[in-house]
Amino acid sequence: MKFYKVLTLFTAIIFLSSPARAELRVDVNRGVVEPIPTAIPDFYAEPGSNAQLATLIPEIVKADLESSGLFRILPESAYIQDSASLSTAPRFPEWRAISAQALVGGKITAAGKVEYRLYDVFSQTQLNGMAYNVTTDNVRRIAHIIADDIYKRITGEEGYFDTRIVYIAEAGSGANRAKRLAIMDQDGANHKYLTDGNDLVLTPRFSPNEQMITYLSYKGGKPRVYVYDLNTGRQQILGDFPGMTFAPRFSPNGNKIIMSLAKSGNTDIYEMNLDTRQSKQLTSNPAIDTAPSYSPDGNQITFESDRGGSQQIYVMDANGNNAKRISFGKGRYASPVWSPRGDLIAFTKMEGGKFFIGVIRPDGSGERLITTAYHVEGPTWAPNGRYLAYFKESPTGNGRSAKVYAIDLTGRNEWRMKTAGDGSDPAWSPLHEN
Repeated sequence: MKFYKVLTLFTAIIFLSSPARAELRVDVNRGVVEPIPTAIPDFYAEPGSNAQLATLIPEIVKADLESSGLFRILPESAYIQDSASLSTAPRFPEWRAISAQALVGGKITAAGKVEYRLYDVFSQTQLNGMAYNVTTDNVRRIAHIIADDIYKRITGEEGYFDTRIVYIAEAGSGANRAKRLAIMDQDGANHKYLTDGNDLVLTPRFSPNEQMITYLSYKGGKPRVYVYDLNTGRQQILGDFPGMTFAPRFSPNGNKIIMSLAKSGNTDIYEMNLDTRQSKQLTSNPAIDTAPSYSPDGNQITFESDRGGSQQIYVMDANGNNAKRISFGKGRYASPVWSPRGDLIAFTKMEGGKFFIGVIRPDGSGERLITTAYHVEGPTWAPNGRYLAYFKESPTGNGRSAKVYAIDLTGRNEWRMKTAGDGSDPAWSPLHEN
């Protein structure tokens, strides 16, 4: 069964009472956002239901929302109304007394459903309400979907909690450092290794339907682009090119893979049609052109090149024409990746012995540096275009330690993602398809 078809295991039902329209909303486009005080008590467990889910689901929802930096979860010790009576009707004055602005109540039914409702405490109105079939197998995913429902209703943007991260799991030191392809939910749950670590692997990237991963492998001692099928576990080489291939990434429709190919002493950008396995050269320049990334509409490509004398970011048409440099700040620029919203390009910058993660508009305006460290690299976008994941390295007695982090576009909310150990080269999946 395909991963993204898990939603066929449960049914979402909009509550018959239509949610009233209300004004509770986070303006995520402001420079500074004050987190909304939010109360999420344990859900009520009906007699004969799975009572463990009444605690587990709200705990996952709270962790998701709080990690976004837009919600401040109020402590349960302050709650006055109990879960049983809340599942019938909120007593809004009691929630207003503890300064709650948003309230989430729910119950686990004996019929195997979870129901939840989102309320605006001050207007005393219901904003949203859904019911899902839930089992111990899909409970974490249901909780992430509920968190996405709440996030979207409050912010007006799509959520990002029902997603996964593929990354390079690292272990060991020096020349013995093993690198394995690994995958997990965005909160670190359901961790799984996809390769055994016998061959060096780098730069994994999801397909648009998140069922395929393309990556670079040094299997046999030569860097080649591979495709991994998450449904079958099969790995296959993309093509037997005469040179070395690097930096693969899927096109927005999933029909092509774009990559760099080092051939006859020169590195250019190529695309391959996955149906015909025919490749097409997009750039032809004596410089090094690499790290290509499509715009979300597939009409343009951003890439890095030293054709101007230093490592910089360029944008060109999808057919390789009209290449234009867009980065003109001090230092070197690398690993550009287009936002799924199309409004920004994230990048790694190196200047004055420091590394930065930043964003820039596709026309080259509005460059902004978000975070810096001893070594930060490899930005990847959350599917809503509001958050970035990347990896951060620090020196240790054994060489180095790499961890995966995420940050919002303001740069104020940064958190470490829960990988099993050291990790690098993260890639954020699209939202699961329903």
